[in-house]
Amino acid sequence: MSKKIISFFIFFQLLSCAELQQVVDQLPQGETGIGTAQIAEGLRQALNEGVDKQVSKLTLENGFFKNALVKILLPSELQKVDKTLRDIGLGNLADEGLKILNRAAEDAVGEANPIFVDAIKGISFSDARNILMGDEDAATQYLKNGTQTSLYAKFNPVIQRSFEKVGADKIWSNLINRYNNLPFTNAVNPDLTDYVTTEALNGVYAMIAIEEKEIRNKVSARTTDILRRVFALQD
Repeated sequence: MSKKIISFFIFFQLLSCAELQQVVDQLPQGETGIGTAQIAEGLRQALNEGVDKQVSKLTLENGFFKNALVKILLPSELQKVDKTLRDIGLGNLADEGLKILNRAAEDAVGEANPIFVDAIKGISFSDARNILMGDEDAATQYLKNGTQTSLYAKFNPVIQRSFEKVGADKIWSNLINRYNNLPFTNAVNPDLTDYVTTEALNGVYAMIAIEEKEIRNKVSARTTDILRRVFALQD
């Protein structure tokens, strides 16, 4: 066995699994010449496109309220509040309460948009090739699973401030107090901040998934060279 072959063998024996994977990632993958690092960058770009093109719509007035896909409805424990108020002629108050929940979400997404950009930038796609070849929203689901807990912690106080900014806290306090003062009703005290935070996050992920699906299914939606090269692999 030649000295070069022996040296090459010893080199790979000394490498750790992580180091060996880095070497593999830098090698061309078949005829495409696209490795894991390039695929991961393509997935990040797809998610960023979702933020730029779809999530930005949620920051506009009625971005949530008039979007049936993400509109925040009343939590189940408040459905009886809504029905009772409408039954006694207070439908306008019920409508205002529903609208204000969505206004708070719209306001919060506008403030928290940089949080999603930073999260996407820092995300590590440990199984990028399988994600690329996965479901139409595989990258979005990967983002959701990896960031939902940390994003909730950052998003929740923004929602709370938004409630105060748009007057949601006072409107809902009035609405629920009116309901609780009705005879033969059980008092309701829901945690609306938690509820709207969760629903707003779900809405954001849903809109990102729309753009991911668009990029996966339409070549015309691939606006950069890396998007075209990476997503051509799953066509």
